[in-house]
Amino acid sequence: MPEPQPPLLSRLPAFEGDELFVVIETPKNSRNKYDYDEAVGAFRLKAVMPEGMAFPYDFGFIPSTLGEDGDPLDILVLLDAPVVVGCVLSARLIGVIEAEQRAAGKPWLRNDRLLAVATHARTHEHVHRLDDLRPNLLGEIEAFFGQYNALSGREFRPVGRSGPDQARALVEHGRAAFQQHRNRK
Repeated sequence: MPEPQPPLLSRLPAFEGDELFVVIETPKNSRNKYDYDEAVGAFRLKAVMPEGMAFPYDFGFIPSTLGEDGDPLDILVLLDAPVVVGCVLSARLIGVIEAEQRAAGKPWLRNDRLLAVATHARTHEHVHRLDDLRPNLLGEIEAFFGQYNALSGREFRPVGRSGPDQARALVEHGRAAFQQHRNRK
């Protein structure tokens, strides 16, 4: 009898109690952008950013969610030091940069950037809302995603910023979309 296989990372629960599960695809300070490939159950190198550009914080996805772009919801996690690709961690939502993105000649799609603080963070343990972040940080994060997308031939435009309640509502919406998608299969 074959041994049971662990669940795919993309199908872990989104929440454990009040804590959010996050799968890290790209560590803080990495120039390499990785994506989780569910079909093979592994991470693939998606892109290499130019010199001088790196992810400002750990970047990943929320499992068992689905965004308008057809991918799990994106999330940027504040933590003291980068974690490894594939690390699953727990975090608390602090807000969202609501944004739209489009590839050349394609329609605009919602592609929000959720923001969270890792449960084990020390440097950011006082951060519970976007207002707790240092001045200009959100603008810097928006500029990073604008430049990152431009280098990939896409446009990125922030359309708003909201706190943890709206972020949680977006995750719940993403969970419902994921469940609907699975039920159709």
